[in-house]
Formats: sequence, C-alpha cells, structure tokens
Amino acid sequence: MAWGWWAKAQAAGMLLALLGWVSSCVTTFVPLWKNLNLDLNELEVWNMGLWQVCITQEEGVVECQAHGSFLALPPELRISRLLMCVSNGLGLLGCLLAALGLEGWRACEDKPGQKQRLLLAGGAALGTAGITTLVPVSWVAYDTVLDFWDETVPDIVPRWEFGEATFLGWFAGAFLAAGGLLLACSARSTGTATPPAPPASRQPHTVRGPAGGHHPHPKNADLVI
Repeated sequence: MAWGWWAKAQAAGMLLALLGWVSSCVTTFVPLWKNLNLDLNELEVWNMGLWQVCITQEEGVVECQAHGSFLALPPELRISRLLMCVSNGLGLLGCLLAALGLEGWRACEDKPGQKQRLLLAGGAALGTAGITTLVPVSWVAYDTVLDFWDETVPDIVPRWEFGEATFLGWFAGAFLAAGGLLLACSARSTGTATPPAPPASRQPHTVRGPAGGHHPHPKNADLVI
C-alpha cells in the first residue's frame, strides 16, 4: 500500500515537472511577454518577447523583427534571457535525473541508495529551474506595472501590458517547483523499497543413534546416560 502511494507521488511529480519544463521553454521563445495596442491604429497589436518584436495586423499578417543588440536591451530583458535559458537547461537535467530514480525503472534497481540520490538531485534541479523561471517573469511583470502607472508619461502615450507568456511563465515556474518538491519528498521511499531478507532458519543439531538413525539434539539439552 505504501509503495503504491510513493509511486503515485513520483508519477505526479514527474508529470508536473515535464509540463512545467515544456511551458518554460514555450515562455522563453514566444514573443508574448508584453502587448501594446496603439490608439492611433487599433488594427495593429505589438507583441514583445525576449528575442523579437512582432506586429499583428487585423488581416492576420504577423511581421517579426529580432532585437538589434543584446546590450541595447533593458536590463530586465537581458537578465531574463539568461535566467530562462538556465531554467530550461536545469529543467531538462532535473527530468533526466529524476527519471533514472523512479521506482519501476531498471536503472540502478539494485542500488536503492543511488536511486534516492538521483531523485533528490533531480528534485533540487527542478526546484531551482522553477525559481529561475519565476524571477524573470515576475521582474518583467513588475517593470510593466511601474511603466503603466508612471505619472510622468503623458496619457496619450501607449502603455505596455501583460502578455500571455507572463501568465504561462508563472504557471511553468509553479509546476517545476511543485514537481521537484514531490520528487524530492518521494525519494525516501527508495531506501525502503526493498524489504529486508528474512533471517535464515536454524536447523536443529542431530546426533547419530545406536541404530544409525538421526535424532534431534537440542543445543543446550543435557545428555541422558
């Protein structure tokens, strides 16, 4: 019964980790971190990401242009690029390590201690990946809020707003952190997955009788002459 519960926890953690890693990769590369609607031309919607800026027109035509220079980007976008790439790498590493430590896999099946260490390492990598996803997304969202409510900017100037990638990034970071936590907590089951072997039964000592038969002879019994 207990083994089944731990196996379910590991399966749920692995599913959350994979979902969070895929969502984090999508968040990294889609140009939907910020949205901008121009009052002068409502038929165009500007979308900004970490790598490029896209203009979506009413006819469905999308034109994208990469950022000119990495150094010319605002600090939050430069650091967000680096952190999101680190998050994607740590998420992949964590999923691979945790997969090797799952119960039911033949890898390291005869070494429960090594399976436990793999699960702990995978959970730690996934938790770190979740943090490195939440930090840049929250930073960009914070700067977007500050710019939106900046009173020094005239009201006629368009303001950037949250894009879909912002919400997807928050979910991705939460899934990665939750999956890593479940996998790390379920690592304790690998140390007790193999039940201890029963002690070897002791056979009673036998002595040869006068007629050649074997009679049980207790270890501490007195001999009767």
